[in-house]
Amino acid sequence: MLRGFARFLQNYRSLLDDAQRDALTCLRNRKTFDDVILRLFAGGAESSAEQGVWLGIVDIDHFKRVNDTFGHLYGDEVLLLVAQLMQRAFRQHDLLFRFGGEAFVIVVRGVDRDTAVSLFERLRLAVAQHLFPQVGQVTLSTGIVELTHGRLISEMLDEADKALYWAKQHGRNRAALYAELIASGQLQQIAQAVGSVDLF
Repeated sequence: MLRGFARFLQNYRSLLDDAQRDALTCLRNRKTFDDVILRLFAGGAESSAEQGVWLGIVDIDHFKRVNDTFGHLYGDEVLLLVAQLMQRAFRQHDLLFRFGGEAFVIVVRGVDRDTAVSLFERLRLAVAQHLFPQVGQVTLSTGIVELTHGRLISEMLDEADKALYWAKQHGRNRAALYAELIASGQLQQIAQAVGSVDLF
């Protein structure tokens, strides 16, 4: 009887895990992102102040061209290989999500700005140096933002997206940090919403 219950529990956990993972890449999916972020900040400001929490939106450059030129089968292979390179480039406790299409989100915890940027750079270089079957070279662009307690996640995602868009508009194959773009005047700061209940 105990073995039967243990098998049932294992199957149930497996089903839950399957529902939280992208079928192609096996990374966490978009649906789990909100829950994970809320849990990450649930303990209050002190739980997120271990040093820094950084979010990067990672996008495969010219992915539509890959699909149009080589077909969706090779496009899927590129997604799968990028996800594998991602898992090698980041640490085991970093959080990797496939957001849909060619977009990924990565959350890096417990590091300062320079270390966070170097992790995203390590991924960018690993992908740029990898020879993808049939396709050849593939590159990534990334927009990075620091997650801070008490702010809207949608606001911070928008900031990362703006940094990503800047990276795409300025040559692709690069990582751009939102705070640096603001400090240098290359981007205008987004007005912060006040009084919403959608806070961490």
